[in-house]
Amino acid sequence: MGLGSIALASLLGPRKLTAAEASLAPGKILHHAPRAKNVIYLFMAGGPSQLELFDYKPKLIELNGQPVPASLIEGKRFAFMGTSHGTKLLGTRRTFAQHGQSGAWVSNLFPHTAKIVDDISLVKSCQATLFNHAPAKLFMNTGSGQFGRPSIGSWVNYGLGSESQDLPGFVVLQSGPRGPRGGAVNWGTGFLPTNFQGVPFRGTGEPILNLTNPEGINAARQRQTIDAIRDLNLQRAVETGDAEINTRIAAYEMAARMQSSAPELIDLQAESAATLALYGIEKDKPSFGRNCLLARRLVERGVRFVQLYHTNWDSHGGPGENLEGDFEKVCREVDQGQAALVQDLKQRGLLKDTLVIWGGEFGRTPMGENRNTTGRNHHIDAFTMWFAGGGVKPGQVLGETDELGFNAITDKAHVHDIHATLLHLLGVDHTKLTFRFQGRDFRLTDVHGSVFTKLFT
Repeated sequence: MGLGSIALASLLGPRKLTAAEASLAPGKILHHAPRAKNVIYLFMAGGPSQLELFDYKPKLIELNGQPVPASLIEGKRFAFMGTSHGTKLLGTRRTFAQHGQSGAWVSNLFPHTAKIVDDISLVKSCQATLFNHAPAKLFMNTGSGQFGRPSIGSWVNYGLGSESQDLPGFVVLQSGPRGPRGGAVNWGTGFLPTNFQGVPFRGTGEPILNLTNPEGINAARQRQTIDAIRDLNLQRAVETGDAEINTRIAAYEMAARMQSSAPELIDLQAESAATLALYGIEKDKPSFGRNCLLARRLVERGVRFVQLYHTNWDSHGGPGENLEGDFEKVCREVDQGQAALVQDLKQRGLLKDTLVIWGGEFGRTPMGENRNTTGRNHHIDAFTMWFAGGGVKPGQVLGETDELGFNAITDKAHVHDIHATLLHLLGVDHTKLTFRFQGRDFRLTDVHGSVFTKLFT
């Protein structure tokens, strides 16, 4: 923002300062016609086991308990086990069946998701680079395992902006026993202006803590305070030219507008009983299903990028994280809500413009771990994600793994390829959305990534 723009902003009414917000972005960068306008990313934090959910391997079941072939694990690294010949294969105990016209294999742990297989595209050949949780989550969310890079949602909002005037362009919702490892860096802005970072919302109570005015502070008095702070910030911006001051001004204005928009967002009284039942929502009880419904309400209101985190999928076989009762529990927590989201978006005509993504930071090994209960280790060479809406061709099963589910053998989709494809569906060329920082042009996909065209052709 130049000095003339700053001076003009100070003369305009406070509501006009949305122009200052817009000036922090390069504008709506579209390199080609978009297939999607919004993104809802269902992030299964901890790495869900594809071998218990989508990647049916009869041969692995047949060889259960046998030593893993040395050729498979030679030169490989795993987070919590070695590569000795004593490592044994672990076949799933789950029952699989084919569903829909696509004939997609889905286990009995996902009965609701099985009903939407003709509305989604399963990709069983996804690959990652990092095999420990915190850096792998960072890699899936920012394209790098190093701190300081912008998240996907921040890149999207930087390039495209938001269609909502009263809510942030990037909202984060969390459920499960704890937050994802790494925390806020997964939805941070890195070196981008901080107004593009993800804003965590709570599912009940105040959507954002301290959003309500203290007792005795009315709207008029608050407006006077915000105006005074704005004027001081503008003066400082003129003196220093610091772009982060513009972000600060925009943040105050957005917070004031959210005082009315955010409580309305989480008030589900306007939703029908049928809709609440579809998502499996219990009154005033936080859940992944409730967050899925909130995600639909957010994109309806123009929010560009919504990310839902649900824990804990880290199924090593230790206390609270085995592939038996613990895994069944976490599957129940998400199954109905994620299926309902796709169904609800579809029946409201929103799915065609909304890209829905499901997956974790990596998958799980075909080998078991030597723990007291059944579990699997982290696996980066092959795991499953699914995509729906936003230009994605429905009813597809893409990519294959070998007969043991260890390696992806066709249609490999690396994390960088997934990022490139996400941006492509939004109308953005991943090689052209860049930001200059410390003398270098950075991008979400760094120097990698190819668009996975089979997903939408």
